[in-house]
Amino acid sequence: MRDNLVEQIISEVMNKQTGGAAKHSAASFAGCGLTEFVGTALGHTIGLVIANVDNQLHEIMNIDKKYRSIGILGARTGAGPHIFAADEAIKATNSEILSIELARDTEGGGGHGCLIIFGAEDVSDVRRAIEVALSEIERTMGDVYGSPAGHLEFQYTARASYALNKAFGAPVGKSFGLTCASPAAIGIVIADAAAKSAVIEPIGYASPAKGTSFSNEVIFTFAGDSGAVRQAVIAAREIGLQLLATLDPAEIKSTTTPYI
Repeated sequence: MRDNLVEQIISEVMNKQTGGAAKHSAASFAGCGLTEFVGTALGHTIGLVIANVDNQLHEIMNIDKKYRSIGILGARTGAGPHIFAADEAIKATNSEILSIELARDTEGGGGHGCLIIFGAEDVSDVRRAIEVALSEIERTMGDVYGSPAGHLEFQYTARASYALNKAFGAPVGKSFGLTCASPAAIGIVIADAAAKSAVIEPIGYASPAKGTSFSNEVIFTFAGDSGAVRQAVIAAREIGLQLLATLDPAEIKSTTTPYI
């Protein structure tokens, strides 16, 4: 039964890779002859692997000795999209999430960049994990909206896995959602809208001085029934787009194609 479930999960993720999201993927797997290079994606994202980490570095990074190979996903812009993409990569490969760090970045904007490290005993596993994550970013950037005044981000998954658990404390196997806004003031209002719109279980709340890397954002995460989580995210998105539009006359557009 467990093997069948694992096969089903992997099949679902791979269907996404060969379907709409990957079909229009902005990921690129060319451009560098180094064996460590895997590819690039939106948000000035780079994917790398180290087949056999130097023993001294391995120790000082505090990596479990069984993880001889590591995959590295780093970006100047994007944290939520990359973590949700990494979650899909974990579902589809024999790899583990070793660490997730959010850098104060967005290339001068109000949000984060990220550094995500995968581990595996075999380099082929972490390389595949990085490939899956890079391809998924096209989709997970779909509900990221920006203007000169700030940005909005909304994420949803029907079944959280270990990347989301490590980053946000998401219950593994449950539907999980995220709302984020910059300026942070808007983030509070859309978090309230999400909580009021459906029966959800709040998981986390991060503000500039508590839970973010002092970014000008509020991030709200929650779990629950799939329909309720999705409804909460959509309600927050409707309010957020209206509020951000008051700060700048420029049209607010999705980074790629909305998926929620």
